[in-house]
Amino acid sequence: MSTPTKRVLLINLGGPRDASEIEKFLLDLFTDPYVFDLPLPEFLRIRLARFIARRRAPKVAHTYAEMGFGGGSPLLAETEKQAQALAATLHSRTGENWQVDVTMTCGYPDIRELPADRLAPTPDNIILPLYPQYSRSTVLSTAMIMKSILGYCPAARPGWVTPFFNDDEYCAAIADLIVRFFQGRLADGDFIQFTGPGPIPDWQRITLVFSAHGIPMRLIHKGDVYVEQVERNRRLIEKHLRSRGFQGETRLSFQSRVGPARWTEPNTIDMLQHLGNAGHERVAVYPISFVSDHLETLEEIAMQLREVAFENGIQVYYRIPAPGTFAPFIDYLADRVIAAARHAYPAGVCLCSQMGGHQPDARANPECIR
Repeated sequence: MSTPTKRVLLINLGGPRDASEIEKFLLDLFTDPYVFDLPLPEFLRIRLARFIARRRAPKVAHTYAEMGFGGGSPLLAETEKQAQALAATLHSRTGENWQVDVTMTCGYPDIRELPADRLAPTPDNIILPLYPQYSRSTVLSTAMIMKSILGYCPAARPGWVTPFFNDDEYCAAIADLIVRFFQGRLADGDFIQFTGPGPIPDWQRITLVFSAHGIPMRLIHKGDVYVEQVERNRRLIEKHLRSRGFQGETRLSFQSRVGPARWTEPNTIDMLQHLGNAGHERVAVYPISFVSDHLETLEEIAMQLREVAFENGIQVYYRIPAPGTFAPFIDYLADRVIAAARHAYPAGVCLCSQMGGHQPDARANPECIR
C-alpha cells in the first residue's frame, strides 16, 4: 500500500482506557478552564479542580467497573472503529490512501503529546472534532489546547471541520438511524451493548426524547450557543422523521448534571418524570449530542434513566444507540472531510468567535476576535 497522501485527525473528549487512567482523565477534565469554568482566581480554580478530580476518582472508578469494559471507557475503542471505517470509506470514494488517527483532550491518547504539524489544519491534514454542536466546553476547549501548541487558534484555518448540527445530510443520517431502530433493522453487532428490540408496533406514535449532555448556565451567559444549536439539530432531525412517517411527540432535555450550579434545563430525569406523570407509556431516548456510545449512554441512559422512567409510570423504555460506525453517518463524515480538503473556510475567520466562544475572552485571545 502506498504512503497516505492525506491525513485526518478525529478528536473527542476522551475517557480512561482502564482504571489506572481515571485520575489522569479527571485531572485533564477539571483543570480545563473552558470545562471547569468558575468565577475564581486561577490559582484557586486549579486547586479546587485538582481536589475535586482526586475526590471523584474512586466513585467514577466504581461506575466504570460496573460497565464491563475492564474498568475503563469504550470511547477510545469506538472512536478507533470510526477512524478505520472512515479511512476505508475515504479510500473507496477518492482512490487515495488516508491516514485517520484518533486523539483525546482528556486522558490518552493525549492531544498535548502530538507534534504541531499533526495539529495544524490544512487541506491535506483535516482536523475533525467529533462534536455535532459547538460549546465552549468542547470545541473551544479543543481549539485552545491546540492554540497553546500551535500559537494560533486552528478554528480559523482551512482544514478544520466545524460542528455539523445543521447539515441536512447529517440530520437525515440520524433520522435514518432512529427509524431503522424503530423498525428493528439495526444489527446487534454494529453497536456495543445493544440488542435490538425488533420491530416496534406502532412506532410512529412513540414519544421520542432527544437527550443532550448538559452544560452549566454560566457558559450560556458567556455567549455559548450550544443550547440553540442542539434545539435546531432536534428540529431538523424531526423534520426528516416526519417525512418517514413518524407522528409521535418529541422533547429535548439535558443529562449529566454535576454539582450545585444551575445547568441547562429541562434535565432528562425531570423530563421522564413529567412524561410518566402525563400518561406517556412508551418512550425512546436518543443521545443527540454524542456520536459514540460510552458512560453517558450505556450507564446513564440505558440504566439510570431507565429506572427513572419505570418508577414514574412509563411502561416501555428504549435506548437508541449513538451512530458509531453506522454507515450513513460514516458516509457523512467522509463528505465533510472531502469538502474540507477541497473547499476550506477562509483563513482569518474565527468560527469560535462567530459561535459565541470568545466574547468574554477578547484580551486573552485577540487573534480570534474578528
